[in-house]
Amino acid sequence: AYEDRGDFERGWQYYHAGNRRQRAEVSYDPVQAEVLNDRLIKVFDRTLLDSAAGAGCTDPSPIFIVGLPRSGSTLLEQILASHPQVEGTSELPYLGRVAGWLNRNRSDGINYPEAVRELPLTGLRTLGEDYLAYAQIHRRAGAPRFIDKMPNNFPNVGFLSLILPNAKVIDARRHPLDACLSCYRQLFAKGQAFTYDLTEIGEYYLQYQRLMDHWHEMLPGRVLTVQYEEVVTDFETQVRRLLQFCGLPWDDACLRFYESDRPVRTPSSEQVRQPIYDRSIGHWRNYQQHLAELIEVIAPIRDRYRCYEPPATR
Repeated sequence: AYEDRGDFERGWQYYHAGNRRQRAEVSYDPVQAEVLNDRLIKVFDRTLLDSAAGAGCTDPSPIFIVGLPRSGSTLLEQILASHPQVEGTSELPYLGRVAGWLNRNRSDGINYPEAVRELPLTGLRTLGEDYLAYAQIHRRAGAPRFIDKMPNNFPNVGFLSLILPNAKVIDARRHPLDACLSCYRQLFAKGQAFTYDLTEIGEYYLQYQRLMDHWHEMLPGRVLTVQYEEVVTDFETQVRRLLQFCGLPWDDACLRFYESDRPVRTPSSEQVRQPIYDRSIGHWRNYQQHLAELIEVIAPIRDRYRCYEPPATR
């Protein structure tokens, strides 16, 4: 409420107090998260990905939208779901669940992701079919394509590329300072335990960047990165990129995404009911004096995003 009034200093006091309280209530280990990412990068190397390429379920219907929360994934979902050939479903938990099945009945301690190395090629196809069977529960419109907008699927891009080789993967990306601050300003209903401490949010963004760089290197052309700042400043061009990547014909309804009456259950539900706007770009500058630790953490990658920073105002 104070932020809406332009009293950013008073608003920050409440954001900081709320996050400090919530951080004490959640369990999150950044070291454990980094170790898991190390394992994913080691397992899903070019040898594995090339040797099993195309062996999974060839159904082309899924469109995955991944990334960090509060980075424009709901906007991309709404744009695509406005196309008559695409149905928006929800943030589906099934990709992670199917990966977790590889941990069952193992007495030797070999779990996901290392267990993927032992799967026969037929097993990859079966896992892809299992995912689609679960996703089918949420498909009611009869459209040939559907969206799974689970941002937290970005660590599983290698896995999904094996079990669903014809699925499309879109990475919804936003300037790290705006993305991280937006997470810090949001009390999530569940999950996202990394979002209640500025240093941990920044470190998580670095890990996200690291994994996405790995997928782009190992799976060239498989993931389309869509930068939020480019979507809101060059909207039609980015919509055309999205549709072309997904192999969909042009439809003007995608430009009028805000007219869709489909239910949206994410924190961005109000924003996607409005025409495109750019006032969220550079919002972090309103709190810049409080973001020193976050700015320091993301310093190694900030130069990659400086072109999206609006000029500082005096």
